[in-house]
Parts: sequence; C-alpha cells; structure tokens
Amino acid sequence: MLHIAQITDTHLFCDRAQTLWDLQTAASFQAVIQRLQQLEPQPDILLLTGDLSQDMTPESYQHLCDELKFLDIPIYALPGNHDDLDTMAKVLKKSSISLQNEFTVSNWQFLLLNSTIPDREEGYLSAETLTWLEQKLQQNRDRFIIIALHHPPIAVTPKWEKSMLQNADDLFAILDCAPQVKLVLFGHIHQAFEREREEILYLGTPSTCQQFDENDELAPKQQPGLRLIDLTSDGTLKTRVERIAYFS
Repeated sequence: MLHIAQITDTHLFCDRAQTLWDLQTAASFQAVIQRLQQLEPQPDILLLTGDLSQDMTPESYQHLCDELKFLDIPIYALPGNHDDLDTMAKVLKKSSISLQNEFTVSNWQFLLLNSTIPDREEGYLSAETLTWLEQKLQQNRDRFIIIALHHPPIAVTPKWEKSMLQNADDLFAILDCAPQVKLVLFGHIHQAFEREREEILYLGTPSTCQQFDENDELAPKQQPGLRLIDLTSDGTLKTRVERIAYFS
C-alpha cells in the first residue's frame, strides 16, 4: 500500500501575518502540516499542486520550505497561476522539495504537468507538454499512472469555466487512449471535488486556507484541508479529504 498526501493552494505571502480573505494563510498552512505529521500511517509522498505563493516573492516560497523541512518524505511540487516558476525554482532547489515532472514508486508512475499561463488565471497545456505526456504514457503502458496539474480539466461548475484548463479536450484525446491512467489530481478550486470520466477519477482538493462552497461562493467557516490517497499494487485506490479543525 502506497500512501499519498496532496496539499494545494497555500497562497503564502512574504509577510507571514498577511491575510487572504481575512485569513492568515501561513497560520492555516501550519495547522494543516501539523495535522499531516499526526497521521497514521504517515504519507509516503507529498504532492503540492500549485498556488503555493500569493505574491510570488522568494520569501513566500522560503516560508513553504521552512514549514516542510521537518517532513522526512519525498515532496514534489508544480506551479499554479499565482506562482512565479523562476522564483519558485530558485528557492525550492535549495530545499528537499522537487520540481521534477515525473517519478515512479513501485508500479505507479506520477506525471506532473505545468498548466499555467504567465499573468493569466486560466490554464493551458502547451503542445510540447501534451507531446511529452503522450510519449510518457506510451513508454509506461505496464504501470498505473497518476497525473497532477493545477487547473481542473473537467467542468466543476459554470463559474469555473473561464479559469479551468482551456484545452481539456486535447488532454482527453490522449487520456482516452491510455487505460493505465487511474487518477487526475488538481487544485485551483478551493473545494473538494470528485468525478469519474471514461474510468479515470478526477479529484479536486480543498485549499489549506479559505474555501469555496458548491456555489463557488467564499465559505469562510469551511475548514481547510488536504487529500489522502491510498494506492494498491493492483491499480485500485481509496481517497478521502482530511479537514482541519481550524475555525471554532
């Protein structure tokens, strides 16, 4: 059994006391990490799926590294629309957080995609990324595949259509020919989401800070959280969202 944790949309600032929608994002992120450290069994891998910073400063990424440096597990990160990849890479390369876009554990292959467009909220996968993905899927037909990106490729609600992955059909054209793909993970939407399409499970995960409700309205009393996924060697998986008792 392989245990995966996904954390997303931390929205950290240079100033740890700074708030987003009246919430100190550094404090709520710290609470989520403290809960993560209490889990039994401990995750084998941590995935960070974007919007790690809110202000794109080196200090915000350093806060991320400082909070995670005590975790004795591999950590992999990808950018979101609020991240500056160059700044992110410069800071993270001095830490244990990896930006590599593929890795394998047991018979599971993880492929991490950059869906960001500079200075834009919506997502898009470049032709180069799609070609790379198609090649990796062809090379790994004997492994189970998990794909992670920041933007949702599948419709969540009408309000999210303009900021989701804009060329999702290009992605689906590739995934529909890859039965070994079991799961697509994403962030961006600040809420739990689960839907199956063509036998692939698509999962959105709550933010570590403020949440949105099912109507995509700000839900200031909804608890921050993370996602936990258990993977088996036969390609099956179980998942749950772990909420943090942060608000009284």
